[in-house]
Amino acid sequence: MYLKRIVAQGFKSFADNTVIDLENNITGVVGPNGSGKSNVVDAIRWVLGEQSVKSLRGDGNMTDVIFAGSKSRNAMGVASVTLHFDNKDGYLPLSYEEIAIKRRLYKDGTNEFYINNEKVRLKDITDLLMDSGIGKESFNIIGQGKIDEILSNRPTDRRVIFEVAAGVLKYKKRIVGNVLNTVQLIDYGIDPFIIGNAEGCNGNSAAEVNIFLAVKIGEH
Repeated sequence: MYLKRIVAQGFKSFADNTVIDLENNITGVVGPNGSGKSNVVDAIRWVLGEQSVKSLRGDGNMTDVIFAGSKSRNAMGVASVTLHFDNKDGYLPLSYEEIAIKRRLYKDGTNEFYINNEKVRLKDITDLLMDSGIGKESFNIIGQGKIDEILSNRPTDRRVIFEVAAGVLKYKKRIVGNVLNTVQLIDYGIDPFIIGNAEGCNGNSAAEVNIFLAVKIGEH
């Protein structure tokens, strides 16, 4: 699996539809200062789920990444970046030889996410890429000063690096999420075991169980 193509339009300096083809080896992007080299990295980071505009070298909110216009070009109202991955080896758990992950942002702040042109949630992309080595929380993108930052981090922060490398971060997050859900149910005075009974014994769907939860919580 490797990143084979980047398609960007309206993202930062990429006003026109820009296609960058990458080979299955080392690719270098060179150019003078201010030519937009860092914007290529920012585009990749953005699609992978980056939510901090500061990490993308923005000042205000996420709409800063939309092309702001120039003397000869009008500002654009939407930014879109698509990453195409070669998945012939089945590295990512989807039955496609090529996987396209796209993020689109409108001027009003609305985000849209797609996997192979099917609209999904950011969580779906995060789950797909987690433990793959290319997720937002992995260290596939290391900027200037990042090594020093990693070395000076607390041991608990550095632990994340090893969890990503070992492929256990997904399972740790799943456990933490289950624990938090259980704690929330207890806070509302709901026995977590009745959820299992509602889902298992009655054969209810996940949607019906969610309605059951909403009713029970509303009673409190």
